[in-house]
Amino acid sequence: MPKKDSRRKFIKNLSASSVVIGGAFFNSCSSKLDKTSSQKDKSIKPLVISTWNNHEANKVAYDILKKGGNMLDAIEQGIHIPENNPNDTSVGYGGRPDRDGYVTLDACMMDAQGNAGSVTFMSGYKNPISVARKVMEETPHVILSGVGAEDFADAQGFKRINLLTDDSKKALDEWKVESKYAPKINAERHDTIGMIAIDKDGNLSGGCSTSGLAYKMRGRVGDSPVIGAGLFVDNEIGAATATGLGELVLKTLGTFLVVELMRSGLSPQEACKKAVLRIANKYGGKDNQVGFIAISKMGHYGGYSLQKGFQYIVHNSEEGKLFDAESYYS
Repeated sequence: MPKKDSRRKFIKNLSASSVVIGGAFFNSCSSKLDKTSSQKDKSIKPLVISTWNNHEANKVAYDILKKGGNMLDAIEQGIHIPENNPNDTSVGYGGRPDRDGYVTLDACMMDAQGNAGSVTFMSGYKNPISVARKVMEETPHVILSGVGAEDFADAQGFKRINLLTDDSKKALDEWKVESKYAPKINAERHDTIGMIAIDKDGNLSGGCSTSGLAYKMRGRVGDSPVIGAGLFVDNEIGAATATGLGELVLKTLGTFLVVELMRSGLSPQEACKKAVLRIANKYGGKDNQVGFIAISKMGHYGGYSLQKGFQYIVHNSEEGKLFDAESYYS
């Protein structure tokens, strides 16, 4: 009998200990998840972050959010700034053409509910971000491409224009003298615009728009319009967007990776750095550029790049701030 009582007492104590340990483990896990969960931090204020020195675009989006405006309107109207600027040769109207003289555009958008829309290899419409939004809101699809995307844009009432400016044509003619494809790192101090934002309620969304690599092979599509590569949003965790050589981002699903690294507990800065290190270790990249920026659910942000020279702009107040990203190669 004493032995049985002792055994019962041991089992009872063991069960109680298991509950305590299990509860402690659960609480520990819950505590960790709370850092990146869907909790709403009442101190969060609208914040917008974009690749490169897209100050005006960022400011437009921030002002809309500050006034309580729609998140997707903010992203769309902000990205319209470089899309409509013929002097911005990497986005929208006036973008550098492919080697055959065609300006083809790519863009995507993703919202807080996980909805996404994208257009690729689209010509004749200077605001691909708006067409991408329509794909997200008006179709059961995520991606429309080429002639199909153009027909859809036309059906939605978008005005068709010639995207090739005189300056872009002149640049193409000069390039044809050598006909050598060699992208230059940070040559224009800007590139694809990737924009991610968090509103006053702590909800995340993002958009990305580009004319792609100058003098690319006809039909080439990079990472910018691909969900999980050029842009990814998870409203429980955070959002990330990318710029630079799209092939390297595509092969690593870079922005999905950044968000998943944040899910594991890394800060946006640490997550961007780790994603860049993966590219550097796997593919090298000494002669190419890739940059990531990210926002967490709690409103923290960061950026990191392969090469020095990558910048990103942040508005969480009226003036905004331009950051020189840390880089792997100095």
